[in-house]
Amino acid sequence: MELYTLYILYSTIVDKYYIGFTGDDILLRIKKHNSNHKGFTGGIGDWKLVYKEEYPTKQEAMQREREIKKWKSRKKIAQLVQGIPT
Repeated sequence: MELYTLYILYSTIVDKYYIGFTGDDILLRIKKHNSNHKGFTGGIGDWKLVYKEEYPTKQEAMQREREIKKWKSRKKIAQLVQGIPT
């Protein structure tokens, strides 16, 4: 059974979170984020996985990604990462 992973990365260099999801191996996905490419995460190179949730369908992972991004709250995302109920 294929799983989809909702994940949150954090960079100390830019002091930012990145929220995404993937159906690929999470470690390979993080390597791609840390490679020198164009885009939000490109060229920074210190993205670390700080949180993940797994879902049986792509739809559920996408829905959760949108839900978290709609928060537009760094504090709420930090609480989720720290395991504090949001």
